[in-house]
Amino acid sequence: MCGITGWIDWEKDLTLQRPVLETMTGTLSFRGPDASGAWLSPRAALGHRRLVVVDPVGGAQPMTRQRGSGMYTITYNGELYNTAELRKELEARGHTFHTRNSDTEALLIAYMEWGTECVRRFNGIFAFAIWDEAGQSLFMARDRLGVKPLFYTQRGESFIFGSELKALLAHPAVPPEVDFRGLAEIFVMGPSRTPGQGVYRGIYELRPGQSLLYSRSGIRLNWYWKLESRPHEDSLEVTTEKIYSLFQDTVERQLVADVPVCSFLSGGLDSSAITAVASGACQRAGIGPLHTYSVDYAGNEKHFRPNVFQPNSDAPWVKRVSDHFGTVHHNIVIETGDLAAALETAVRANDLPGMADIDSSLYLFCREIKKEATVALSGESADEVFGGYPWFYNEEALSGNSFPWIRMVRERVGLLNPELAGAIRAEEYVSARYREALEEVPRLPGENFREARIRELFYLNITRFMPTLLDRKDRMSMAVGLEVRVPFCDHRLVEYVWNIPWWMKSYGLREKGILRRALEGSLPGDVLERRKSPYPKTHSPHYLEAVRDRLLEILDDRSSPLLDLIDTRVLREAARSRASSFSPAWFGQLMGGAQLFAYLIQVDTWLREYHVSIR
Repeated sequence: MCGITGWIDWEKDLTLQRPVLETMTGTLSFRGPDASGAWLSPRAALGHRRLVVVDPVGGAQPMTRQRGSGMYTITYNGELYNTAELRKELEARGHTFHTRNSDTEALLIAYMEWGTECVRRFNGIFAFAIWDEAGQSLFMARDRLGVKPLFYTQRGESFIFGSELKALLAHPAVPPEVDFRGLAEIFVMGPSRTPGQGVYRGIYELRPGQSLLYSRSGIRLNWYWKLESRPHEDSLEVTTEKIYSLFQDTVERQLVADVPVCSFLSGGLDSSAITAVASGACQRAGIGPLHTYSVDYAGNEKHFRPNVFQPNSDAPWVKRVSDHFGTVHHNIVIETGDLAAALETAVRANDLPGMADIDSSLYLFCREIKKEATVALSGESADEVFGGYPWFYNEEALSGNSFPWIRMVRERVGLLNPELAGAIRAEEYVSARYREALEEVPRLPGENFREARIRELFYLNITRFMPTLLDRKDRMSMAVGLEVRVPFCDHRLVEYVWNIPWWMKSYGLREKGILRRALEGSLPGDVLERRKSPYPKTHSPHYLEAVRDRLLEILDDRSSPLLDLIDTRVLREAARSRASSFSPAWFGQLMGGAQLFAYLIQVDTWLREYHVSIR
C-alpha cells in the first residue's frame, strides 16, 4: 500500500509550494517506505509515498498519462485484484500500457476511458485522486467497504486531502481544532466514529462507496455503490456453493504480489479458512509453504479465564491448523511493558485515540511480521458480513435502540467534567447517530419484523462497527509498512451474503452457520465447529496495574490537557478502586476496565502531542 496527499488551489501558484507538499507527503513515510514522489502544476500539487508490492519498476507515482490534449495525473493507495481483466479490455479499446502489470496505470487509463464511472469496474481496495489538467478538476474515490482511508477539507480556495489526518494537519491552513461534536465522537462514539466525520473541525472522510469531484464549481459527492436489498432466490445448496466459490476466488486473487505474502492465523474460522485456500494456492503454484503468524501475550496462559466473548485461548487451535496445512508458523509474544508503552505510538499512527491496547498490540504484531513479509491476509469483516457477533443472537440487542457495541454511555460521561458532559449531551448524540444509521438501511418490502430488524443489525455492523476494525488494521499495519488485505471485504461476496435470509446465515443455529457449511471439507471438523473468539487481548493483571498507575500520574500532572475535560475526583476514584466496574466491556467485546484507562491515556497523548485546541 501507499500514502497519498495533495492540494488544489485556485489562487496560489502551487509550483512554488513544493516545501509544503513535501512536508505533507513526509508525514506518510511509514505508509510508503520505499519511494517518494511529487507532481506540481499551478493549480494542483500531488504527493505520494510508495510501498512496493506490484511492478517495482513501473509503478512509480504520481503517474501521468496523456490522451490527445488531455493530461491526467494520479496518486493512488490500494490494490486492484482485477488488473489483468482491466488491461485486456482497455487494450482492446486501443490503449497502450507502458508498465509490465501496474494496477496504478490500469486505474488511471480506466479513468481516461470511462471517466467517473470507472470505479464501478474495480475489484479491490483503493483510495485515489486524479487531476485532470485540461479540465481543471480533481476526481477522488474510495473502495466500496472503506478498507483504504481518504480524508479531505476545504479552506477558502484550497482543497486539501490525504490518506491520513496527519497529512492534512501538516498543511498550514489546517489547525488541529476540535469542537463539541468532535469531543462527542471521542468520548461517546469512541473509539468508533460516525461515518464521514474526521473529528477535527472542518475535516471529513470520504465514505466507503463514495466518489468526489472537485472543480471551480465546488465539491460534488456521489454514491457509486451501496448495499441493495432484494429477495434471495438461491437454494441452500446453491447458496453454499456460491459462497465458497466467491471466497476461494477472492483469496486467490489477493495472493498476487511481487513480494512475500503471509496470513494471520488465530485458529478461528475466518483466519483458518483464508489459510486453507492460501496454502493450497501456494502449493499448486510451487512457491513453498505459506507462512502464518499469530499473536499472544506474556503470561496469558496463566491468567486467561474463559468468558462469553473469549471461550478459549488461540494457541492450541493455531497449532492444529498450522500442522494440518503444513504452514511455517510464527508465534509473536508481546510483553506487558511493550504493550503499555506502544499506546502512544498507536495514537501517532491513528492521529486519534483508538482501541487502546487492542491497537498497540496489533502495531507490535505487524512490526514483527514486517521483518519477514510485506503483504498479509487477514480475516477482518467476516463477523459483520456473516453475523458472528453475540449481539446478533442477543434478544436485548435485537430489541434495543442503540449500537450494541457502545455500552455504559452514562457511566462514561460520568467521568467527564459537568460542563463538557452538558455540552456534548451524550445520550442524545448517540441516539441521533443511531437514527441516522437506521434511516440509511435499504429495506426489503414484505420482510417480517424480525427479519427487518436483523437486516438493520447487519447494516449497522457493516457501516458502523466494521470501519472501526478496518481503520485499526490499516493504521497499525501501515505504520510499519505492512500491507494487509481483507478477503471478506470483497464487494461481490458482501453483496451476495447481504440478501441471504437469516435462517440460512444462521444455519445449524450457529454464528456464521452458512459460512461453516460452505467450508465443510476444507477445514478439520473441530476447527469448523470452534466457537467464535475475537482478536486476543492480554489478561495479565500487571497490564491493568501499568495503565492505572500511568493514568494516576496524568491526574497528578497539572499540565495535562486531559484535566480540563474530566472530573478528576471521579476518575481518580475509579482508577484506584473501581476498575472492574467497566467490565466485561464498555465498547465492543474486549474493552473493559484496563482498556478504559488505556483509552484515557491515549486521549491525553493525543491532546498533548497534536496540540489540540477546543473551539
